[in-house]
Amino acid sequence: MGSGEDRISGILDSVLPQWGFPAAVRSCRLLNVIKGLVMAEKTRIERDSMGEMQVPSNAYYGASTQRAVLNFPISNLRFSRSFIRALGLIKYCCAEVNKELQELDAKHADAIMQAAREVADGKFDSEFPVDIFQTGSGTSTNMNANEVIANRAIEILGGKLGDRGLVHPNDHVNKGVSSNDSIPTAIHVAAIIDMKERLHPALTLLEKSLRQKSDEFMPVIKTGRTHLQDATPIRLGQEFLGYAGQVERARERVVYAFTRLSSVALGGTAVGTGINSRSDFAGRVLEKLSKMIDYQITETTNHFQAQSTLDEVVDASGVMKTVACSLMKIANDIRWLGCGPRAGFSEIALPEVQPGSSIMPGKVNPVIAESLAMVAAQVIGNDATVSIAGQSGNFELNVMMPVAAYNLLESINLLASAAENFARQCVDGIKATERGPELVERGLALSTALVPAIGYDASAKISKQAFESGKTVREIALETTNLTEEQLDELLDPFKMTAPE
Repeated sequence: MGSGEDRISGILDSVLPQWGFPAAVRSCRLLNVIKGLVMAEKTRIERDSMGEMQVPSNAYYGASTQRAVLNFPISNLRFSRSFIRALGLIKYCCAEVNKELQELDAKHADAIMQAAREVADGKFDSEFPVDIFQTGSGTSTNMNANEVIANRAIEILGGKLGDRGLVHPNDHVNKGVSSNDSIPTAIHVAAIIDMKERLHPALTLLEKSLRQKSDEFMPVIKTGRTHLQDATPIRLGQEFLGYAGQVERARERVVYAFTRLSSVALGGTAVGTGINSRSDFAGRVLEKLSKMIDYQITETTNHFQAQSTLDEVVDASGVMKTVACSLMKIANDIRWLGCGPRAGFSEIALPEVQPGSSIMPGKVNPVIAESLAMVAAQVIGNDATVSIAGQSGNFELNVMMPVAAYNLLESINLLASAAENFARQCVDGIKATERGPELVERGLALSTALVPAIGYDASAKISKQAFESGKTVREIALETTNLTEEQLDELLDPFKMTAPE
């Protein structure tokens, strides 16, 4: 073992028991963190209320973040770009209001605002290493943001990283707010951003694609199916009109969701009472934030529910689950309608985007629809996690905010990507085949159209005879009733069955 690794081992032996970690933790992320600190020997001392910590010398985060990195070596899951953007924007607006209220002098406020804007713009995403599975309030990530913004502001002012006397992460960057109202507000704002900028446009695109196909396929007649059995005729365009209607209503549900999320917890600080914050502070911050994201965000009328629950997040996740169910229905119908090409329905032909088998030459699979269905399954699972998280509000604070945020934001973005991809790579290229119209005349449910003329029982008998004999309903009706060919032409016109008077 080399001298560098000997030193790492020695540090691990002294640090791990101190933090309550088993020796097995030497592997994976913690070892990599220690390697970065020790072998490179490029560290600096940062301080927080618990004392000193070594952090990488070029890191903008500080002691609290480093403790969180050591405390939570759980996964590779991190907060999304939209969440960091939302948190940065909140910090920016807070600094601006503190400047206006003369709670911060202009020099410090301007530096904090510049740093927060850079965080919001994504310049420091690599400085957010804290795991999703952390403190339940998200305090670790809030302090991560405070430290990054503080150190960047110190740098802007010409100071040395870690100089808390120049810009303090708690006293200056966090002034007027708490993790307990900042983090739930950031969850709401990030979800609104992702729904407005990604999911709603993606569903709009998919609805447009489905409506175009509906118009294109409206002249195509086919056999309807209920219970997977033959039913009365329907136009292929009407089926696609149904899919478009599902997506239209999905869009409406998304609008409902981000409307509900527009009321936020900011202003409640620690437990909802607003301690250490002015009564007009949150309203002024949210007015500025609303302009920045081009959507109206308001302070909750009841801070005690806003911080102790995730009810609106659970509601929004439920909307994502409903959207996922709609998209899975559409994806599976498309797969079934295109199954074949010889031994299935094959009523539509899907775009061929890649070979479907490593062993069967020429096979092409409905992979884009399958991808969408898997996304839907993931979103439905995410909703279960958010539902459990929503139940974990104990007294004045919910303690599963990070995992709820991660799953909601993942659901929004997965649905957005998959819906857009489905529109562009599948729906837009679908073609109708002759298979559907060919099967209409042999459909047994055509007998339904005879009911007004000869009654239900007689029509049912014709249907059974047609099935047993292999003849068509028209042929059996001509043999066994007094209906003429002209009358049968009128009654059994499949297009009239799709739009009865």
